[in-house]
Amino acid sequence: MSLRSAILAWPLALMATLAAAPAWAQQGQAQNGSLGQGAEQGASGTQRSERVIQPYIEASQVISAQLSPGDDVLTFTTVAVGVDINVQGRNSGAAISLRYERNIGYDNNSVDTDTISGVARGTLALIPNALSFEAGALASRTRVDAGGGTTVNPLVREDAESRFYSLYAGPSLNTRLGEVDVQGVGRIGYNRFENDALLTNAQGQPVDVFDDSVTYLGQVRAGFRPDTVLPVVGLAVTAGGFQEDIANLDQRVRDLYVRGDVTVPVSPTLALVGGVGYENVEISSRDALRDADGDPVIGNDGRFVTDSSSPRIIAFDVDGLLWDVGVMWRPSSRTSLEARVGERYDSTTYYGTFTYAPSQRSAFALNVYDGVTGFGGLLNNSLAGLSSDFEAIRNPVTGDFGGLVNGSEGQSIIGGLGSVRSAAFRGRGVRASYQRKIGRTTAALGAGYDRRTFSAAPGTVLAPLDGLTDESYYVIAGVDRQIGQNASLSTNAYINWFDGASDGGDVTAIGGSAAYSQSLTRRLTARAALAIDYFDSEFTAEDFAFATALVGLRYDF
Repeated sequence: MSLRSAILAWPLALMATLAAAPAWAQQGQAQNGSLGQGAEQGASGTQRSERVIQPYIEASQVISAQLSPGDDVLTFTTVAVGVDINVQGRNSGAAISLRYERNIGYDNNSVDTDTISGVARGTLALIPNALSFEAGALASRTRVDAGGGTTVNPLVREDAESRFYSLYAGPSLNTRLGEVDVQGVGRIGYNRFENDALLTNAQGQPVDVFDDSVTYLGQVRAGFRPDTVLPVVGLAVTAGGFQEDIANLDQRVRDLYVRGDVTVPVSPTLALVGGVGYENVEISSRDALRDADGDPVIGNDGRFVTDSSSPRIIAFDVDGLLWDVGVMWRPSSRTSLEARVGERYDSTTYYGTFTYAPSQRSAFALNVYDGVTGFGGLLNNSLAGLSSDFEAIRNPVTGDFGGLVNGSEGQSIIGGLGSVRSAAFRGRGVRASYQRKIGRTTAALGAGYDRRTFSAAPGTVLAPLDGLTDESYYVIAGVDRQIGQNASLSTNAYINWFDGASDGGDVTAIGGSAAYSQSLTRRLTARAALAIDYFDSEFTAEDFAFATALVGLRYDF
């Protein structure tokens, strides 16, 4: 696989920022004893009823030109069918965006592709206001560069396309026994990443990208509020765990914990919080199968073949005390802050959230996170963090779902791929977003930083990755404008930096797009879109620039 064909074509929306809920669900639950009810319960507490089911069909003509370093031009036809569903009730709700797309090329078979993309998230009340069942699913496509990182390129071709899938399901409990609040959550998930060709780095060595994993999460919490059972203070006890079984080299991430938390109000809007407990965190794996020369065996899919007879080797092991202290500030229903500092994973940890929504037309959110997981756990936790009431945002040129949604709780995102290496990691970072609606115009701005430090067992084929760090920075801005009753204009721009420390390579991606839609009849809409993307990577000797244009029709049934 050439470096050029290995450049990632991850839709620009996925480089946006998380706003509504933390991606590291197990970390937030383990440290602050909260289930993150806004994310976990989703639509179960909504009071409105809504039913929107919108199937559609699209036909478009696309032309894509390479501006640098070559001048290749591709022309192809796209035919797509899809459905957008949003059904909300008093205690249940679901949102689905599903699309099948067929690209038909001319004299270039590499453009002939079939793609299924979409996202679904639902909550079903089994016992109203007490017990619910939740599920979610995700499908999208991407490319990866030679360092295993993700960035932007609008050209997705059959010889380099990669796909990833994620789904989860499980019950959620939120009830009260006298003065004691009881909350619980259980989830099982599956995640898969497929790439069509062998991925190698600048030295020609294989990059072991993620294959698939199964995740398990469970937690129960019981506690009472201040001035109920006891004067002044509130107490809670939380126990739970997270595990991810990664197929690559039989890796396993396990995080078990039990803790107690205390809340001490110092004013009607401010409280001091703190917690202490016990954690047992372990990352382990087996080695790759070796040939007669001692070299690792690589399968047809480009991944290392696991030696199932080799012993399990510990890559990361923490067994002992965890603690944190902080503040909660809630001066109104529109403003909320929680910030904590403490010790977790045998080192200092910082995390917290801040949300500010001065009106229904504007919202700001900030999330600082810290957690141990694998690539699949990141996808599952991000998916579970979505509300059950959202509208998926798709690339105006390719139609891909890039992970960004708008919902009743503001902007949110499914993950942020960053790196698709198979090795488990500790991820720390910050994400922020601001959204504002002014008349017929909606504007959004997001930014973030993600740092992943990998853990790999000594003596195994992944050992060189142990302790190394990949970093990502990203900024995205977008504006949507309704023009009259029958037309709309949307624009966006992005910039993303990816630093793969282990390969010594930096990747920078910059670009933007504009799309115009005009209603011809009540159901028929004409569409036109233009995108320009620039890519600079140390893995390639030259920079790449592309321009892509689309004209087409959409019919809503």
